[in-house]
Amino acid sequence: MPNFNLSLYLVTDQSLSLDRPLKSVIEAAVRGGVSMVQLREKNASTREFYDLAMKVKAYIKPYNVPLIINDRLDVALACNAEGIHLGQNDIPYDIARKLLGKDKIIGLSVESVMDAERANNLDVDYIAISPVFDTPTKTDTSKALGLGGVKDILKITRHRCVAIGGISKENAADIISAGAEGIAVVSAIMSSENPQDSARQLRNLVDHTKNRLG
Repeated sequence: MPNFNLSLYLVTDQSLSLDRPLKSVIEAAVRGGVSMVQLREKNASTREFYDLAMKVKAYIKPYNVPLIINDRLDVALACNAEGIHLGQNDIPYDIARKLLGKDKIIGLSVESVMDAERANNLDVDYIAISPVFDTPTKTDTSKALGLGGVKDILKITRHRCVAIGGISKENAADIISAGAEGIAVVSAIMSSENPQDSARQLRNLVDHTKNRLG
């Protein structure tokens, strides 16, 4: 199984970057402590997505931060990314695993206890519990689960878990205290005036909470 750290997982969104180059935001975030980067490009052409993925991969590689491609198996294969993140309506896990191989990271979004139960039959490397809180950055998800919903999923899942959806400095520690291994954020870093500082604060919150919990 691939080795990776879910503590602080950045999901990109160029539309939230305050007109700054995506490269500069990601570099700052990684310097601040982001441990994984998921490139999410819903409106880019295949060539644009591929070109961007190659650039992102090149500038996060020195930090040993894995690049995860959202949804697009073709792009993940073409750029030899470290992994792919799948939604409930994306290409089936078994096809992705067959084509990517056993050494790549495959994550899966789960939006209910039922989704998590089905995921227990799959050898995915992690699940993303979504959305914890209401968020304007992704509108095609189910009703917010809340901390109670996160705990319900954590009780039954056999997989490593990261939580996403409306997570900020104000509630990050609550997510980790509920039992998640890490937090995934979009606007908390992408729209920050200082992405490096925001990433550092979030990572410190995660690490300190884990240390406190033992």
